[in-house]
Amino acid sequence: MENLIWGITGKPPERKPKLQQVIQADDLSSEKGVNYTQLRDLLAAGKWKEADEETFAVMLKASSSEKERWLDSEYIKNFPCTDLRTIDQLWVKYSGGRFGFSVQKKIYLSVGGKANSEYYKEQVVQKFADRVGWRVEGNFVDDSDVVFNTSAAEGHLPIWREYVYLWDIFSLVETCEV
Repeated sequence: MENLIWGITGKPPERKPKLQQVIQADDLSSEKGVNYTQLRDLLAAGKWKEADEETFAVMLKASSSEKERWLDSEYIKNFPCTDLRTIDQLWVKYSGGRFGFSVQKKIYLSVGGKANSEYYKEQVVQKFADRVGWRVEGNFVDDSDVVFNTSAAEGHLPIWREYVYLWDIFSLVETCEV
């Protein structure tokens, strides 16, 4: 079309720079200097199992509990909000809103849970686990039964294997306003 206009008017077309697509960078902020690049890349590639494992690894780093290889109530209560937000926003973004701690918290509240660490009811945890697919026919799933793809139930990932600390996680999500 530009050549046709040039031929009719005798004026060469203006060369306009092509607009490049702006890609919004992910916020990989960390209060503890944790590098979230690997987690982002795994999630972006849809490598859900590896991303789930990396989530636990970066949570250990952010809570300074790598040596213990454990996240108990005290570590969770002191987990940095910036890091929790980073992990959650990556999961939410790359799963299209299906996975992440904030997604899980909404489900937990919808089945009668309360977002504070003093509240624990076995039947609420069971309802939550049923809803996100962590429990099938009354039994908590084994690692081999975890579904690592987007056909999994909403809130299925990241999986929290220490069910006893679920309410601490949701309390933290509430405190950090995630």
